[in-house]
Amino acid sequence: MIGALIETLRPRQWIKNLVIFAGLVFDGQLTRINPFLTVLAAFVLFCLVSGITYTINDLLDLEADRNHPNKRQRPLASGRLTAAQAIAFVSILTVVTFPLAFVLNPLFGSICVGYTVLMLTYSKWLKHITLIDVMVIAIGFVIRVVAGVVVITVKFFSPWLLILTTFLALYLGFGKRMSELKLLEKSAGEHRKVLDGYTIPLLNQFISIITSAILITYVLYTFNAHPEQDRYTMMITIPMVLYGIFRYMTILQSSTEAASPEEVLLHDRPLQLSILLWATSVFLILYFPF
Repeated sequence: MIGALIETLRPRQWIKNLVIFAGLVFDGQLTRINPFLTVLAAFVLFCLVSGITYTINDLLDLEADRNHPNKRQRPLASGRLTAAQAIAFVSILTVVTFPLAFVLNPLFGSICVGYTVLMLTYSKWLKHITLIDVMVIAIGFVIRVVAGVVVITVKFFSPWLLILTTFLALYLGFGKRMSELKLLEKSAGEHRKVLDGYTIPLLNQFISIITSAILITYVLYTFNAHPEQDRYTMMITIPMVLYGIFRYMTILQSSTEAASPEEVLLHDRPLQLSILLWATSVFLILYFPF
């Protein structure tokens, strides 16, 4: 049962919460112990908060998940976990997690509450509205970034990074919808009603537009990465971002694996390598300027 409870929190999805570290990293504070520990605490708490929303979502979608080719393997849908057990578990987590979030930082606690309300509203209503479903996902990513910024004192955080986060989330969201259409085919609308509002040609157009927006935004950010210095070394990372975007697009067009972006990130070695090279380059540029 313990394993099923942990699985219901979807630990693999927690990789999305790493964007909480964006403010710390891009403000040059990654090597400072106190800010790092503070953001790490925020990351852990936000993982629990997102786990609470995932569990409630699974309770609301129990019947639909049982008819889905992949989601029927989830603990609740498969019967490995009862609804009563999940409700008790999420109640305990709620009582513990939110007070700790407010202790860490009152504004961070408020953000966690707001995020939870947004995600529950999404689970109940918003995910059934075409376009709004993906836009809410993008807002969720921006909230994560802001949550990581408010818990520490940040001297500089480029607004371009918030815009970039929004576009990247839209890119992944529309990519996920396309993969779901490919996976479920003609029965897509039966499993997720909002899929009736999408077509593969339409999603291809959305993805093309968002891809251009991502690349333009990132290039503009590289010109503004060092406002206090006349340096443009961040431009070195542009090819890595190009490759990462195009690699994910290749996976998206060739399989249904992109229906779960975190699975792609955990298993695709070329994409992992491009991200590692990008992260290493960013770290050296920001922390060892030349």
